[in-house]
Amino acid sequence: MTDLPVCADYRRLFLEDAVFMDLRSPGEYAHGAFPGATSLPLMTDEERAQVGTCYKQRGQAAAIELGHRLVAGRERERRVAEWRAFAQRHPQGYLYCWRGGLRSQTVQQWLADEGIVYPRIEGGYKALRRFLLEELTRSLEQAQLVLVSGRTGTGKTRVIHALPEALDLEGMARHRGSSFGHLPEPQPSQIDFENALSIAFLQRLARRPGPVLLEDEGRLIGRVALPENLRQSMQRAPMLVVEERLEERVAVILDDYIVDLGARYTKRFGAVEGPAMHRTRLLEGLDGIRKRLGGARHQALRATMEQAFALQHSGGGSAAHGAWIRELLEAYYDPMYSYQLAQRAGTVLFQGDRREVIAYVRGELSC
Repeated sequence: MTDLPVCADYRRLFLEDAVFMDLRSPGEYAHGAFPGATSLPLMTDEERAQVGTCYKQRGQAAAIELGHRLVAGRERERRVAEWRAFAQRHPQGYLYCWRGGLRSQTVQQWLADEGIVYPRIEGGYKALRRFLLEELTRSLEQAQLVLVSGRTGTGKTRVIHALPEALDLEGMARHRGSSFGHLPEPQPSQIDFENALSIAFLQRLARRPGPVLLEDEGRLIGRVALPENLRQSMQRAPMLVVEERLEERVAVILDDYIVDLGARYTKRFGAVEGPAMHRTRLLEGLDGIRKRLGGARHQALRATMEQAFALQHSGGGSAAHGAWIRELLEAYYDPMYSYQLAQRAGTVLFQGDRREVIAYVRGELSC
C-alpha cells in the first residue's frame, strides 16, 4: 500500500466536529459510535464473522484473502461508490475501523486508486474512544460544576437551555429524566451517551471559561447511566435551587409532558397512533411507580389520568390533566426531592425562581 495520510490529533478532531466514515461492521457501530460518524462498513456482520473465524483457524494471510473474495466484483464496486460519494460530500472528513488496521487501510487504498486521498485515524475507533474516556476524567478535574436543582416542575431544563454555560444531560440522553420522561425517539446506547458527554465537556471547556452548569440528575436518565466519576462530582457540586409556586409547576408539567410531548408523538407516529402511544407511555410511567404510590393512590391517579386523556382526545382540551399532575407532585415528587436534596453534599449558592436564577448566573457566575 502507498504512503497515505494518517491523523492522530484526536482533540482537534472533536473540537472541530470532524466527520467520520465508520468502516466497522453494523453491529460494531450499533454498540457505540461518535456523533459525527456515518456507518459505511467494509464488511457485513456475517462477513466479518467469517473472516474472524478464518483468521483464528488459518492465520492473517488466509483471512485477508477471504475478505477480498467476500467483498469483490459488483459488491465491491457498490461499496467503493458509497465511500467515494461520502468523501466527495465531506472532503474534510476521516475514515477509521476498529483499530486503524487492515479494514481502514484497505478502504483508504481503494479510494486512493479512485483518485481520492482520504486520511485514516491512527488507532481507529478504539483510540478515539480511549481518548474520550480519559478526556472526560481530565475535564471533570478542571471543570467547576454547578447544579441546577429544584422540585419537579420548576423548569430546570428551561434554565439549562437559557444559559450558554450549561450542558444538557437530558438532551444528550434523549430522555426527560423522570418515570414519565420517555421521548418518541430512542435513547442512545450507553457508549454513545458517554462519547457525546465527553465531547460536550471538551468543547464547552475550550469555548469559554467559568462554571459548567448541569441539571441535577440521579444515577440514571432513562436507561442510560451517568459515568461514575461525573456522578460523584455532581454529588459534591454547589447548587442553584429553582423555586416556583405549585400552580406554575403544574403548568410547566402540563406544557412539557402533555402538550409538547403529545405533539412530538403525533409528529413522529401520526394523528392516530401518536396520541395513543403518548397516552400509553404516560400510563406505563405511572404504573412504574405503583409500589411507591401505594395501590389505592395509584388506582385513583390512573383513573384521573385516563379520564383526562379521554376528555383531551374528544376535543375537551388538556386542562383536566392538572388534577393528577398536582396530586403526583405533592404526594410523590416533593417528598422524594426533599430526601434527595438532603443527600447532596454541595452548598446552595442561590435560590429563586427561574428568572432570578438566570439573572444570578449571568451576573455572578459568568466571566
